[in-house]
Amino acid sequence: MTGLPLHHVALAVESLETAVPLYESITGSGSSPIETLATQGVRVTFIGHQLELIEPLEEDSGVGRFLARNGPGLHHIAFTSADLEADLERLAAEGYERIDPVPRPGAFGHRVAFLHPRSTGRVLVELVEEHGVTPP
Repeated sequence: MTGLPLHHVALAVESLETAVPLYESITGSGSSPIETLATQGVRVTFIGHQLELIEPLEEDSGVGRFLARNGPGLHHIAFTSADLEADLERLAAEGYERIDPVPRPGAFGHRVAFLHPRSTGRVLVELVEEHGVTPP
């Protein structure tokens, strides 16, 4: 069996306008265009290829509630999947709880699905099947 490689690490932030210059300075990398994912209640951008910054659109969204409970910081880790449906089925059979039983649209036209932190050592895990464009 081949493992799923790291795709990105996501940080919840209160403001992309504040966080982007900070992480561009630290990493020396530029950011992708900001994308609004209204169905997920967030605005997102990538710094380089593996750092995603997510800002809630509303305080009562999932990321908004996360920030209220925890403050800014690690939100989830994501792994690359070449076959999202097959990986979701395999992981469910191994006992992992799916938040998304079927993939949904993610940033940059990718397809994504999340595993519940109850089954992943209290860390939100995202699986990403790349479609569309890859952030700069």
